[in-house]
Amino acid sequence: MKVSDILRAKGGTVHTVLSWNTVGEAAIRLAGPPGIGALVVSDDGFRERVDGIISERDIVRRLAADGPGLMTLTVADIMTRHAITCSPDNSIAEVMALMNRWRHRHLPVVENGRLCGMISIGDVVKQRLAEMSTEAGVLRDIYLASH
Repeated sequence: MKVSDILRAKGGTVHTVLSWNTVGEAAIRLAGPPGIGALVVSDDGFRERVDGIISERDIVRRLAADGPGLMTLTVADIMTRHAITCSPDNSIAEVMALMNRWRHRHLPVVENGRLCGMISIGDVVKQRLAEMSTEAGVLRDIYLASH
């Protein structure tokens, strides 16, 4: 299974924010609806380029350091500038390894240099569970057919 399978099921909608928006504005967007865990920072006006990423975790960690004044800082002040991305052609195993290695819960999906989706660890787990269920069913059917 590939990232493209996840996007086919969930769609390619990506929630974005501009780097000059305030952290408070980003927090409102994250809270929803829909409630989401991360926003891609894209300043190109077309929501195609990935300039960074900001997550709930980024905000919480900086809140502990900066206090309420954090909400008036810009997204650029706290975002992760070099976002780890994946491709629609990456396998589920590859993105699981990326997420684990870099401790990221969200990966923007980029194809030919253009943002085309976003996947979360929840999407990956859901896809993997579906794969495992199918595999178990096939193995059960093989066992029953041989006995």
